[in-house]
Amino acid sequence: MKFDITKLEWTRKPKDYVISNNKITITTEPNTDLWQRTYYHFRNDNAPVLQMETEEKYFSFIVKTEFDSKHRFDQCGIVIYLNSENWLKGSIEYENDKFQHLGSVVTNNGYSDWATTEIDASIKAMWYRLSRREDDFCIECSVDGNIYKQMRICHIFNAKDNIKFGIYACSPENSSFTATFSNMEMTECQWKKHNGQVPDKE
Repeated sequence: MKFDITKLEWTRKPKDYVISNNKITITTEPNTDLWQRTYYHFRNDNAPVLQMETEEKYFSFIVKTEFDSKHRFDQCGIVIYLNSENWLKGSIEYENDKFQHLGSVVTNNGYSDWATTEIDASIKAMWYRLSRREDDFCIECSVDGNIYKQMRICHIFNAKDNIKFGIYACSPENSSFTATFSNMEMTECQWKKHNGQVPDKE
């Protein structure tokens, strides 16, 4: 199982990016975002997304992000983008010079949610580990790439077969910043089978 950078494909290619053997940089463009309907009642679907496709039902994807975000809602992180109405993203969104939001959005059938926790604005790097077990997913984060903490477990209704996964970066307001992605790898699923309560019988 290997993360092959040559198999990455763009959904909406940005104007300014660099792809090398072990690093990707994306400079965001203003007014780019991913969001669907919920609460704000607007729909944004123009953020650049770089992904590879897999039929693997059990795997983990790891990536380190570094960023110089400095404007409200600037963000970069991991993504599973199936289409405009079905996707997942995990990232840090800059808020102000005191704090930013570490969080995730899951969008099923055209409706997004947003789960967050506040972290210090001085944090300018984060590792993510995205794990798949069929159509269930787990997002974890780490400040050092060694100890990961769970951010979210979720379900994507339309992720039963082949999926695409990778990275994204965007600036929903009138701003721009550079995001760097490195240490990308695809491994056996690090999100182990649950060993507690017995599943309900079908």
